Amino acid sequence: MSTAMPAWSLTENASLKALNTFHVDASAEQLLELHEPSLLPDVLALPQVAGTPLLVLGSGSNVLLADNVPGTVLVFANRTIEELEHRADHTVVRAGAGVNWHGLVMWSLQNGLSGLENLALIPGTVGASPIQNIGAYGVQVDEFIQAVDAWDRATNQWVRLDNEACAFGYRDSVFKREPDRYLITSVELRLPLLHDLRLGYAGIAEEMQAMGVELPVAADVANAVIAIRRRKLPDPDVLGNAGSFFKNPVLPLEQVEVLLQQFPDLPVYPADRDDRRKLSAGWMIEACGWKGFREGDAGVSAQHALVLVNHGSASGAELLALARRISASVLEKFGVPIEPEPRLIGAQW
Repeated sequence: MSTAMPAWSLTENASLKALNTFHVDASAEQLLELHEPSLLPDVLALPQVAGTPLLVLGSGSNVLLADNVPGTVLVFANRTIEELEHRADHTVVRAGAGVNWHGLVMWSLQNGLSGLENLALIPGTVGASPIQNIGAYGVQVDEFIQAVDAWDRATNQWVRLDNEACAFGYRDSVFKREPDRYLITSVELRLPLLHDLRLGYAGIAEEMQAMGVELPVAADVANAVIAIRRRKLPDPDVLGNAGSFFKNPVLPLEQVEVLLQQFPDLPVYPADRDDRRKLSAGWMIEACGWKGFREGDAGVSAQHALVLVNHGSASGAELLALARRISASVLEKFGVPIEPEPRLIGAQW
C-alpha cells in the first residue's frame, strides 16, 4: 500500500545547512515545503505563515545566509518537466520551479533539444534561473525563456510574465529588482532543435579539440563545459561555495582604456553596449593576492579567485566579512567597485 505525498509540510526551527550550497549552519523559524504550487495562495494564508517574513529558497546556490532567517522559508518541490508544444524548429517546455537546473539541461539534450548546453552544471533550480538571469560561456537563460508563471504578492493573483515583462539584464531581472514580490512556480522555455553552437568563449573549442571532437553537436559542448567547470570550480558537495561570488563589472569604454594602460593583461570582454566593456573580477581579485586565501574556515578557492569557500564551519557573517575585504582591496588597486552575485540574507552589502 502506497502513501500519497503530502501537498505541503511545515517544520519549525528547521536547519538550512542542507538548503544552501555554502553549507552555512543557519536555521529558519519555519520551513514550508510545497509540492503542489496551485495551493500556494492557501498555504500563504495559513495563520502560522500569514504576516511573517517569507524567503524562497531553491537549492540555495545563489544566497549567502549571513544570519538565521526569521519567519518562513519556502521551498518549491514541484519537479516535473512537460513538453507543451512541438514545432518543426523548436519545442516549448515547462519546468517546475523545483526542477534541478543541470537536470533540465541534460534532459533537453537527451530529447534532441539545444540551446542550454553552455549552461550545464550550473547549480540551482529552474525557479531561480530567471531571477539572476543565469549565464555562462557566452549564453544567458533569457535567450530561451518564453514566459514565467508566478504568484504576485503585491496583487495577490497569478501572473504570467512574458520575456519582455521579465525585464532581463546582465545577471538581472524584474524578479531580482523586486525580490519579495513574485513567487516563481514554473518557467517556460522555447528550445530549438537546431542551434548555432557558441564555441568562442573561455576555451570551449580548445576543450573539444582535446577531447578529439571535430564536428561538435550540442552534447559535445555540454561535455566540454562540464569538464571546464569541474576543473576550475570546486564541487559544492565537497567544499561549500556558491560559485562565482562577484559579478564581472561593466564599465564605460573610456575608463577601461585607461585601466588597460596601467594593467595591459586585464581581460576585457564585450558588454551590453558598444560603449561599455565587461572586466574579469576574478583576474583582479587574483592580482590582489586573494586566490587560495584562508582565515579560519572562510576562504577563497585555490582553483578560482572568484569563488569564496567554506572549509567547514564558517558562518555567513565570516564569509561576508571576507567578501568585503576582497572588494575593498580591488577598489583600492584598480579603482573598480565589485559587487556580490549571491543574494545576501540577513545583511546588506
